Amino acid sequence: MLDVQSGKNSGLAREVTATFGRREAIQDPAWEREFADWLKHSRNREQLVELFAQFRSGESAFDHLMRRVVMRALCKAVGNDLQVSPSVVLKHPETMELGSSVFIGSQTMIQGRFDGHCRIGNHVWIGPQAYFDARDLVLEDYVGWGPGAKMLGSTHTGEPTDVPIITTDLVIKPVSVGYGADIGMNASILPGIRIGAHSIVGAGSVVTSDVPDYAIVAGAPARVLRIRQRED
Repeated sequence: MLDVQSGKNSGLAREVTATFGRREAIQDPAWEREFADWLKHSRNREQLVELFAQFRSGESAFDHLMRRVVMRALCKAVGNDLQVSPSVVLKHPETMELGSSVFIGSQTMIQGRFDGHCRIGNHVWIGPQAYFDARDLVLEDYVGWGPGAKMLGSTHTGEPTDVPIITTDLVIKPVSVGYGADIGMNASILPGIRIGAHSIVGAGSVVTSDVPDYAIVAGAPARVLRIRQRED
C-alpha cells in the first residue's frame, strides 16, 4: 500500500502496470449511437428512466450494453466507451455530460438538479457506492474517485433559526476536481471546494477548504501533509 505521509511503498506491496488509466478509448459502433438517438427522439424522459431501470441491476453483457445506450439517450452528452456497473442511480441525467472512457461503479448515485450542470471528463474512474450531489460539478480528465467517496454541493442556510433546518433555503456551491487528482476511499468533499490538479485526498478525509495543485491532504478536517514533487 502507499504510505500517504512518506509516499513510499510499505509491507509486501507490489507494483503493477495501470490498466484503466492507460486504456485507449474504444469507439462505439455507429449502430449503437443511432439506436440511442432513436430512443432519445421516440421516448419521453419518463419512459427512458423506466427502460434504464429494466437493465439497472443486470450483470450480463446485454445489460451493460443497454445501460450505456439508454444513458446516451438520457444524458446531455456521452462520449465513447462508457462503462456503467449495476445499480447506478441517476437524478436529472439531462444535465450531465460524460466524456469518453468513463467508469461508474456499482451503487453509485449521481444526483443532479433540473437547472444544474454536471460534467465528468475523459478517463474518469468512479468507485462503487460513490455519491455526488452534482448540482454544479466538474470532474476533469483522469480523475480517480475512490469507493464510497462523497461530494456535497449544497447546504441549507439554517435561517431563520426558529424553523427546521431542512425547510430553509439551499445554497448551491460549485465543486471542481482538477486533472489527474485522486480522491481516496470514503473521503467527503464539502460544497464550494476546488481540488487541485494532480492532488491526492487521503482515505476518509473531510475536505473543508480548497486543495492546492499537487498537494497531499488527509484528516478531518483535511490538512496539507506535503506537496508532491512536480516535474516541470
